Amino acid sequence: MKLHDVNLKRCPWVDLTKADYIAYHDKEWGVPIHDDRLWFEFLTLESAQAGLSWYIVLSKRENYRKAFDQFDPKKVARYTERKIEKLLNNPGIIRNRLKIIAAVNNARKFIDLQKEFGTFDTYIWKFVNGQPIVNRLRSMKDYPITTPESDALSNDLRHRGFTFIGSTICYAHMQATGMVNDHTLNCFRRKEIISAYRKTIKH
Repeated sequence: MKLHDVNLKRCPWVDLTKADYIAYHDKEWGVPIHDDRLWFEFLTLESAQAGLSWYIVLSKRENYRKAFDQFDPKKVARYTERKIEKLLNNPGIIRNRLKIIAAVNNARKFIDLQKEFGTFDTYIWKFVNGQPIVNRLRSMKDYPITTPESDALSNDLRHRGFTFIGSTICYAHMQATGMVNDHTLNCFRRKEIISAYRKTIKH
């Protein structure tokens, strides 16, 4: 597969002039995940996106990984005010104090959920009954901003003390991590992800 293959139909939100955006769509977006470190990474990045373009965050992803100890929630949970000030002076990330404080707070709450449920993965998949919701979308106007599931997830996370985690952020999080398959009907990745998921549950 070539990233510039014009014969491949992709979701309408993909900027075909950006190779890294195409790669993200083709390899990650909508693929169901079950790794707690990756859950925390996406949760932190989605929160950082609030009010901004996802591509801005995506382009800073490697900088975030370095700045936030590869998104190890145990390490982030121990960040001090001194560390927060250091992050605020890091030009490689989004230097918003409230978002950085939210990342530290959410790391602590994330660990609380791990203790309660065994893994964050066990906790979050229950909001879609343990399997991806597969939508039938044709164009940009068909994409929802929020859903009852994202409302429920957001409300529960906020009740547990998470911040920067509104329903819109939660829905974007669900799309990115494969809780929802929102690849459009004509996108080549839609069927690939459905097929791969069916193979995993058979085994």
